[in-house]
Amino acid sequence: MSIPHPPNDRSAPRPPSELADLLSGVAGHDEEAFDELYRQCSRRVYWLVHKVVVDPGMSADTTQEVFLTLWQGGTARYDPHKGSAMSWILTIAHRKAVDKVRSEQAHRVRALRWGIANQDVDYDHVSETVITRNEAATITACLDDLSALQREAIHLAYYTGLSYSDVAQHLGIPAATAKTRIRDGIQRLRTCLQAI
Repeated sequence: MSIPHPPNDRSAPRPPSELADLLSGVAGHDEEAFDELYRQCSRRVYWLVHKVVVDPGMSADTTQEVFLTLWQGGTARYDPHKGSAMSWILTIAHRKAVDKVRSEQAHRVRALRWGIANQDVDYDHVSETVITRNEAATITACLDDLSALQREAIHLAYYTGLSYSDVAQHLGIPAATAKTRIRDGIQRLRTCLQAI
């Protein structure tokens, strides 16, 4: 069974009892119930995932993983006495999105470490290591001098490659506020680094 690509707009919420009935049908491998559940919920799942993951392609893949989990028996864990069906589905979606972000970050770190370990260089490793460690310690000290809000905004912009508008969307703040946090944080970093 193939899962269709998630649409790009939001759908209206459905009555909790109707979704609970569809989950029950999906638990019994009813393809029509699955198709209807996907039709009713996929847009909301996609937009929640997209808020966490940001990348549209990865958001679509993660949305498909959520519905694949439901199809492969995930619905058996749903307890209607503990909350609505939509809340339960969105909880699964949020967990999958967070796992996707963590997995991607771990992959980048592994790739970076491998690249560093396997590069061919023609310079003195000992002196380069000392210089690199000193520079890293200096930058870390200056980063610690920033406010938590500035540090978070700079991390999103420079370590994850988000634009000002993406940082603003990710943090749920106006774009002007994100720009100000990043600009002020960079200025404080510059002042700190010049003083050392």
